[in-house]
Amino acid sequence: MTSSTHDPISLKVSFHDLTIHNSPIIDFCSSTDETGSSKISDGVCFVDKEIDVKNDSLANGSESELSSSLSSVNGGDANEASSRSLCPSKPHMANDRRWDAIQCVQSKDGELGLGHFRLLKKLGFGDIGSVYLAELRSAGCLFAMKVMDKGMLVSRKKVARAQTERDILGLLDHPFLPTLYSHFETDKFSCLLMEFCSGGDLHLLRQRQPGKHFDEQAARFYTSEVLLALEYLHMMGVVYRDLKPENVLVRDDGHIMLSDFDLSLRCYVNPTLLTSGDGASCMISSYCIQPSCIDPACKLPVCVEPSCFQPSCFKPRLFTSKAAKPRGERTRTRTPAVSSDSLPVLVAEPTGARSMSFVGTHEYLAPEIVRGDGHGSAVDWWTFGIFLYELLHGKTPFKGNGNRETLFNVVGQPLKFPDGSAISFAAKDLIRGLLAKDPQKRLGSKRGATEIKQHPFFESVNWALIRGTTPPLVPKPLDLASLNQTLLSSNKSATDSERSSGPYLDFEFF
Repeated sequence: MTSSTHDPISLKVSFHDLTIHNSPIIDFCSSTDETGSSKISDGVCFVDKEIDVKNDSLANGSESELSSSLSSVNGGDANEASSRSLCPSKPHMANDRRWDAIQCVQSKDGELGLGHFRLLKKLGFGDIGSVYLAELRSAGCLFAMKVMDKGMLVSRKKVARAQTERDILGLLDHPFLPTLYSHFETDKFSCLLMEFCSGGDLHLLRQRQPGKHFDEQAARFYTSEVLLALEYLHMMGVVYRDLKPENVLVRDDGHIMLSDFDLSLRCYVNPTLLTSGDGASCMISSYCIQPSCIDPACKLPVCVEPSCFQPSCFKPRLFTSKAAKPRGERTRTRTPAVSSDSLPVLVAEPTGARSMSFVGTHEYLAPEIVRGDGHGSAVDWWTFGIFLYELLHGKTPFKGNGNRETLFNVVGQPLKFPDGSAISFAAKDLIRGLLAKDPQKRLGSKRGATEIKQHPFFESVNWALIRGTTPPLVPKPLDLASLNQTLLSSNKSATDSERSSGPYLDFEFF
């Protein structure tokens, strides 16, 4: 879910209580706390969609009171009327015991419903629903349950967006993307059952770092995993459009998982293997990595790096290079990787995707979205550049004093790095390439992640074994006893009238 930090739209929401009756003492495994917020949205966006800017009144300063509530669910009524859609087991999650637990409930009760779960804690909320930490009563397995009020979806014309997110989640099978275990509906609610990440999100994690930013090694780790997730999404015909630290969750093993797909664009893609004869080699020869390209207006000595390197045409580094040339010759010569000319390159970029929608978060919006020119998959590489910049500096590059100034900066102001920025020349160079205001000149716009993965910033990354890389930070074990005691104390403070139907837990629903 998202956080209010980057969201310029203030959405005032009132909440009602969710009461779960007849809930015995809770025995659960883990929990986390995340914040949530609204964001600019247009409803779901398909190829060739007309301009559709929603929440315009909110952007202009007015506020809307939106409220709904989850009705009481009888914990003993596991056969509550609902429609169920159980997702097939995913290969990379085939050994996950949560699949077996859900299938066991299905075989026993025939249907999966809210009555099968204890909602332990609210994790966050977004534009179309709220996410709760949910425990499957019969097995003690933890899930993240996204609950959407069907009446609200209809009244706010968000049904298509909710359906798109559900469809996309059903497609995904990737270690850095969420697993959809099941979807079920009641008369009032539509629920998605997904993987729970105990480490919170990267925004909260960044806030805890010295200087509120990551060092370059940690930023490289997180961005490399996000890059692989985006590559997979593009190969599946999905333009993400909502990358930011709040939407990058941290699993209990320290690796990441992208979340929140309700702004994503479905499109057509034709993955292709290109050989050197097809122009796969050196396709970005116009991409400049000279120090003067980082800030052409700066002539001070501090703006000039002590050494300059050239890319190896951004080809796969699969073999050891030949003997190095003398230092003087190497500074001005491109050194292609040995034997890589004959290797095919996978291009899975949906370059034909087009949308005229105005979606995203102000500080992350690409210039082509702000200008209303229409956009495609290149917007993900713009947001990837903003994402990397924020991880390294603790702030986004174009943020102004207000929304209008931020959008003006995105379109009209050049990229600048903070005074005294200690990040490497390779990091600055990568950010510069990703934040090219012309989407046709943006790094990744032609060959997608293939170009970006071969940038010198990622030279030390072993892409094939990235899942075995030790994360820079691993979440501490959750204090389950403390949360359990908090919930029990909350129950004891209830009035007699509230207790009339048995023990309960209170939750807020957007």
